[in-house]
Amino acid sequence: MKPTNSVLSSYGTTIFEVMSRLAAEHDAVNLGQGFPEGESPEDVLQAAADALVTGWNQYPPMMGVPELRQAVAAHNKRFYGLDVNWQTQVMVTSGATEALAATLLGLVEPGDEVVLVEPLYDCYLPMVERGAGVPKFVRLEPPSWELSEKALRDAFSERTKLLLLNTPMNPTGKVFTRSELELIANVAREHDAYVVCDEAYEHLVFDDGVHAPLMGFPGMAERTVRIGSAGKTFSLTGWKVGYITAPPELLAPIAKCHQFLVFTTPPNLQQGVAYGLGKDDEYFGKLAGDLAAKRDRFGAGLTALGFDVLPCEGTYFLSASAHGAGLEGTDVEICQRLVAEARVAAVPLSAFYEGEGPTEFIRFSFCKPNATLDEALRRLGEYLGAKP
Repeated sequence: MKPTNSVLSSYGTTIFEVMSRLAAEHDAVNLGQGFPEGESPEDVLQAAADALVTGWNQYPPMMGVPELRQAVAAHNKRFYGLDVNWQTQVMVTSGATEALAATLLGLVEPGDEVVLVEPLYDCYLPMVERGAGVPKFVRLEPPSWELSEKALRDAFSERTKLLLLNTPMNPTGKVFTRSELELIANVAREHDAYVVCDEAYEHLVFDDGVHAPLMGFPGMAERTVRIGSAGKTFSLTGWKVGYITAPPELLAPIAKCHQFLVFTTPPNLQQGVAYGLGKDDEYFGKLAGDLAAKRDRFGAGLTALGFDVLPCEGTYFLSASAHGAGLEGTDVEICQRLVAEARVAAVPLSAFYEGEGPTEFIRFSFCKPNATLDEALRRLGEYLGAKP
């Protein structure tokens, strides 16, 4: 038999799918995959339902329905002061992952270097390599996850096409500081490089933190692709509705890739998201506040059990050292034991590194009902209490 694609065939099943399957097999509380439960706003659901029954159910425009593209442009202006032309700078995608795929395929040529920040979301590297890009890694280390200027500059060269930045950052929960963003912007301008910003968790920033899109920094509007996710903003991850904001010169090749990947996205879901982006400030503030309360509740419970919990400034995710709770072995071994014996599923943090990463940290998703989080803590407590 002739071989299949050598790049994609070399990758295993995503760690999120692996842990979710194990969670189902062992009837475990699944805190591995980052999907919220019971938090979706009913009025957004109703807007999509109404559009399904009464609206257009054939192919919508390839770039997205005008209502949603206009809403994305208005959202950029309302929250960040960005002036965006919805007709030339906004495109709707089938989730942020498809947005990333179309962007990388549209911008990266064989041999181009792409700077990736570790730990990184697991789809980034396969997408870069499938586009024949050359990955260059900048590693962040726990517990502070600070960006090193030297490491960043060392990763750039005359062959650098772009940097892929995720802030707020999965899996670390880090929100890049303004000084870090200024550094990234300076280095990108010096090397005439683009920056692709995965900002799926833009509205999930806690405490007094602020999300600042790199697109708003001096000289970055013409070299930045900004990606958003309705799944994260409205707790509707199954809808797979994302959106890209980019300068026209970059959006044009990205759109050409998008048309041959999925072509378009269900029109009723687009209408629901368009409605949602216009919701009042109270909704967005409550979304972050409620998640911060869950973070605090679950983090306090883990700390009481002996876990060394790392800071979390945003996203759905809390990482902790399992060694502090008396769990021995690597993070992979610990997660395998926890799902089978404690019936709680988490994700090993080392899965987010290309090379060898730290092996004592595991990542929990806390975007669940309080009763679910409490049950996970109860099971962990029973398991740890039963250990010799």
